[in-house]
Amino acid sequence: MNLHQTQTPPSAPSSASPSAPPPVDWEALRADFPILDRQVNGRPLVYLDNAATSQKPLAVIEAIERYYRSDNANVHRGFHELSNRATAAYEGARARVARFLNARGPDEIIWTRGTTESINLVANAWGAANLRPGDSILLTEMEHHSNLVPWQLAARRAGARLVYLPVTGDDGLLDLRRLDALLVPPVKLFAFTHVSNTLGTVNPVSALCAHARERGIVTVVDAAQSAGHLPVDVQAIGCDFLAFSGHKICGPTGIGALCGRRELLDQMPPWQGGGDMISSVDFFESQWDAVPHKFEAGTPNIAGAIGMAAAIDYIEAIGRDHIFAHDQELAAYAVTGLREIPGLRLFGPPEHRAGVVSFLLDDIHAHDVVTVADRFGVALRGGHHCNQPLMRKLGIVSTARASFYFYNTAAEVDRLIEVLLEIRKFFGGA
Repeated sequence: MNLHQTQTPPSAPSSASPSAPPPVDWEALRADFPILDRQVNGRPLVYLDNAATSQKPLAVIEAIERYYRSDNANVHRGFHELSNRATAAYEGARARVARFLNARGPDEIIWTRGTTESINLVANAWGAANLRPGDSILLTEMEHHSNLVPWQLAARRAGARLVYLPVTGDDGLLDLRRLDALLVPPVKLFAFTHVSNTLGTVNPVSALCAHARERGIVTVVDAAQSAGHLPVDVQAIGCDFLAFSGHKICGPTGIGALCGRRELLDQMPPWQGGGDMISSVDFFESQWDAVPHKFEAGTPNIAGAIGMAAAIDYIEAIGRDHIFAHDQELAAYAVTGLREIPGLRLFGPPEHRAGVVSFLLDDIHAHDVVTVADRFGVALRGGHHCNQPLMRKLGIVSTARASFYFYNTAAEVDRLIEVLLEIRKFFGGA
């Protein structure tokens, strides 16, 4: 099997219209986001922190408000009209997520608080049932802490060990020449990101999953940075588990989903106990409800699920293939401009990257860069981006990061370049 560092995004699920949609009016979409019209420190806001969280369109804000105004009630086992309506909207949102990912059915979708909780669920429930002393877990050196720390804890509990697929350097690529040597027993699970939140690398997830599947190794895909940006089809990818967050796809915070292969979910014990995840309880033992409810203890984030479904409707109306092309165009345009700034060091693939660009400017600390940029109304992210091991691998402490979404424009990239030149001058650059 031929492994490539980048891949063409898989086609959207078959329910998509076969006719080519009209070109997207990206400028017009900005009107759907009230926050983009505000000023920060007396300057027009240029929001370039989308890898941390995306902004929310009116359609999402109004869906959440509509639920609380008209249908607020708890879900499941209620017999009054409001509970029935809330349950229908909540389970309808689950079905919407299943279609969004092209899962085999809604029963493969588990509601969580986000990518972090989804991965913790797998690490605890699948890990408790399957990891044994001497087993190994394969990760990559570019993983976010959310796809690293849960496996550290799982390995410690089970007496397993962690193994890492290296990153080659500033170009932000996985060293795939090492994969066959690492993806061997006693590796039981291979967890990796689809798109790096620091480097913008788009990993060949379908090929990685196929390699693991041939060896009977379970796969976990962190899709936090990809689900809202490019078509994600879990059947085409061939993963066992995939996690993503609502707040990074124009949805609300505190909601996310885990998509799991049903036969694995059936075999896993519940992670948390409480109401709604049981079929019967007595004083000394309980029987669990069927998947997915077995993994959803307590009152869920009903409004969050409804808001996330509205966000999915919104971005699917645009088309994730169009969004990804727009992201890549902005990232390429930004990289071209940043390369013209003296003393600037770029990280990540030289081309074919997602809409994430990390950099260092001379010897100016990343926190200083983003603090001064904020005075000009430009919102960046500075720090280790929950990638501390990757930072150490690169020999640095932190980077400044610009991350783009479909409501960003080339004019905003131009503004970023202007501000960075001002920052360089402010700190004494020639």
